Parts: sequence; structure tokens; C-alpha cells
Amino acid sequence: MTLRFSSLGSGSEGNALVVQVAGTTLMMDCGFGLAETETRLARAGLTPADLDAILVTHEHSDHIGGVARFARKHQVPVWLTHGTAKVLTDGSLPMALCHHVDPHAGFVVGDVQVTPYFVPHDAYEPVQYVFSDGSARLGVLTDTGSITAHIQETLSGCDAMVLECNHDLAMLMAGPYPASLKRRVAGKFGHLDNATAASLLASIDCSRLKHVVAAHLSRQNNLPGLATAALAAALSCDPSWIGIADQATGFAWREI
Repeated sequence: MTLRFSSLGSGSEGNALVVQVAGTTLMMDCGFGLAETETRLARAGLTPADLDAILVTHEHSDHIGGVARFARKHQVPVWLTHGTAKVLTDGSLPMALCHHVDPHAGFVVGDVQVTPYFVPHDAYEPVQYVFSDGSARLGVLTDTGSITAHIQETLSGCDAMVLECNHDLAMLMAGPYPASLKRRVAGKFGHLDNATAASLLASIDCSRLKHVVAAHLSRQNNLPGLATAALAAALSCDPSWIGIADQATGFAWREI
């Protein structure tokens, strides 16, 4: 089997990533409106009927804002942690479509093996995911304020990574955000800066990496060139080898 993946868009205005193995297609998060999600899926050559499940990382609107309406309309099962589910108190997501994720236990959806793992972020029970076809592994890490030993162990040896490079710390501190927001973004439960993302790559086994994509870049507090330069330095590769998931178009299909 072959694993491939594509971003529908990544950033504070909305996030969605699609992962496909054989006849199974999963969408990780859905932070776009209904029509926008359908348009972005079509751009990737997909229809809502192709989706077997939506996997939610946490309850912030740029990740979960479109989930309930999309799932209801297209009857797509949704996987999310108990903590995330408890935040959805308005009944907008039918319980019949919900499957609860244990952050410490892997599960299988069709042809895709899924490993959730806990991350430090200012949400109720946030997780990220590793996807596998039984051989190749795609590790996704965004929306974490710091790196833990558990994150390092989970992502070591992946064949591809989508990695948060939210901000350049100097740009954030010199930028227009109020002091309280700067503290939140840069805090242990906020978002990864370029240097910390690079330090993760330097600390784990990257010998199998075929793809690295920088994701969740802030439009106000980062530049693609700064993110790719930081990750490339950690991997001793040319910056052009590092991909970028942008807000408007995400990135096209990549295969491992």
C-alpha cells in the first residue's frame, strides 16, 4: 500500500489535512466552512463522499469550526478525545457520529493505522496524530507550545512530517500583538517557533525522512524563508527541500 497526504490549508484562518491509504481517506481537522471545505477537497481531487472519517486534534475554531456541519451533512464519522467532545455542548455534532479517542491507544480506520499522542497546548485534551499504512509513517505536529520526550519518541523514525513553524520569536516579540497574546503564543502551551521546531528535528531519528513540510505559519509573525532555513539547518539540507503548507492552498499531494 501507498500513503499519500495533502493539506487543504494551514494557518490561523483554518486547517485541514487529508491522508489516503488504498481505499481509505481521512481528514484531520476541518477549520473551514462547509462550502469552502468542499471547494478545497475538490481542488485535491476529492469529494465529501470519499471521506471515511474526520479526526479532530482539539477544539480551537481554526481546527474544529467546520467539523459538525460537514459531518452532519455528509454523515462522516468523527474521532475526537473525550475532553474535546465535552466542549461541544451545543449538540451540534450527533453522538451517533462520534468516536472517542484515547490519547494513549492507537486505532484503525479502514486501511489507515492511527496513533494519537498528547501535546501541550491550551485546549482541554489536545492530541496530534501519526498515520501509517503498516510500513511508512506520517507524523503531524502542530499546535504545541513545547516539545516533550513523548513527542520525540513518537515522531522518531517517521518517513514524512508536517511540522508546526508558527512564528519567528524575534518577529513575534517586535510585532503588533498585545503582550498577553505574545506570552500565550510563545508559552509552553502555545505554538512552536521556528527554532524549537528545528531543535525537534535535531533531536530525533530523521534517517527515513522523505518529506518535511512546515505548517501553521503565522502571517504576522513568520516568513516562509525563515521557517525553511531553520528546518534545513537542522537537517543539513537545502532549504528548497522543505515544503510549506500555506493558508490559501495548503500543499499538493505527497507520497511515501
